[in-house]
Amino acid sequence: MVAAGLATRRDPDIDITPNTEGLPGIDQLKVIVGAIMNIGLILAVVALIIAAIVWAFGANSSNPHLAGRGKTGILVAAAAGVVCGAAVALVNFGWDLGQQI
Repeated sequence: MVAAGLATRRDPDIDITPNTEGLPGIDQLKVIVGAIMNIGLILAVVALIIAAIVWAFGANSSNPHLAGRGKTGILVAAAAGVVCGAAVALVNFGWDLGQQI
């Protein structure tokens, strides 16, 4: 008898969306986050250049350990660039996925 009562009970619908006007300073926060993303992309490019130099120096001096570190640095810098560039899309994907639950 109790199980039948629980099956018919329905939770109320709650519809909450992000509010871009709820707090002062939201526009400035968007500018700050955009600047941080820009700095991250610039640092990823600098890291990629440094890693390429390390790889070239290691390969040219017959130092496989140094060349391997340069290759790893290039992969890490490229991954950091992808994450910085795709950060907004990843968060939006997570938001959309969470709304479907």
